[in-house]
Amino acid sequence: MSRHRRYVLGGLFVVAGALAAALLASVVGTVFFAVTVAYLLWPLRQELIDRGQSRRIASLSTTAAAFLATLLLFAPLAVVAYLRFDSFVAVIGLLPTEIDLSILGFEYRSSLDSFVELAVVYVEQAARRAARAAPVILVKVTLFVFLIYSLLFYGEDAKHAALALVPPTYRDTARALNRRARDTLFAIYILQAATALGTFVLALPVFFALGYDAVVTLATIAAVLQFVPIVGPVILLVGLAAYHVALGQLVQAVLVFLIGGFVVAWLPDVLIRPRLARETAGVPGSLYFVGFFGGALTLGPIGLVAGPLAVGLFVESASLLSTELNPTAVESDADAVESADADAAGPTDPDPVGSDESRSDPG
Repeated sequence: MSRHRRYVLGGLFVVAGALAAALLASVVGTVFFAVTVAYLLWPLRQELIDRGQSRRIASLSTTAAAFLATLLLFAPLAVVAYLRFDSFVAVIGLLPTEIDLSILGFEYRSSLDSFVELAVVYVEQAARRAARAAPVILVKVTLFVFLIYSLLFYGEDAKHAALALVPPTYRDTARALNRRARDTLFAIYILQAATALGTFVLALPVFFALGYDAVVTLATIAAVLQFVPIVGPVILLVGLAAYHVALGQLVQAVLVFLIGGFVVAWLPDVLIRPRLARETAGVPGSLYFVGFFGGALTLGPIGLVAGPLAVGLFVESASLLSTELNPTAVESDADAVESADADAAGPTDPDPVGSDESRSDPG
């Protein structure tokens, strides 16, 4: 195939992809997440093939494992919402009809009747919207599962087709970017799961110390809310603080908002994300924060993955450019590392005991 024909076909591929993305804008997020999850599941699929499974069975088993893992991830929030909905409405009904505040000698009185009615109506409307959106969500989940299976089954063909469009002299660069993308995506999802788990562990003693009864329920909600962009567990803490303010418990409201906000909402992001980002993806914690929050603010939920992924690819591109512009510096650094390893191992014995020559009989 001539170079000109290859570039024409590559341009046609890019144009067709852009046109498909424009026409399928409503499911672009689903497709993007499916691609990233397929990247993450590829090693498991390869492991099953190495153990003797066919490509179809390995892809099907890996897709089923991903589907079950997703259900286990979001099932707690759905169960809590279903079991606690009546309790939540009952708690709203227990709010006083009036609220009296006395601050620095000034008294303030306000009626809560309209607020209680508005809160109940809002919750009921949210439940109805969720019920109406269920068919659309079901379609997207089905599309998500089929896309993952197709990407796992035809992944090798797609890889060969993509590499064929890259000039031979740049294929090492494409492979390096592919490795970086896979490592970054793995780190992103591991980071998200680890942050949610850390939030659950930190939230348990906080809610227990603040005197709540449903400690496990609140900690579960806080952990799942870590997957909500930007706000996260702050939604829960603001709701609890508002409830205590409505009851006139200002001290409790301040404690929930400040202590809960520090330990539950802020501390997991500061302690877990930067450390694991540096150790798993090789991305500095500050750059990961920029990608995570910048992507979420710009693209919404997609940005939680797209932002750090863009940062990871940027770091890899900078590393490749540095290697290309300073090859001698890279070689000298490698030689220095090898020399340091040799010094740490100690001097070598030119005639080690146990060699064939030392065991030979000179007579």
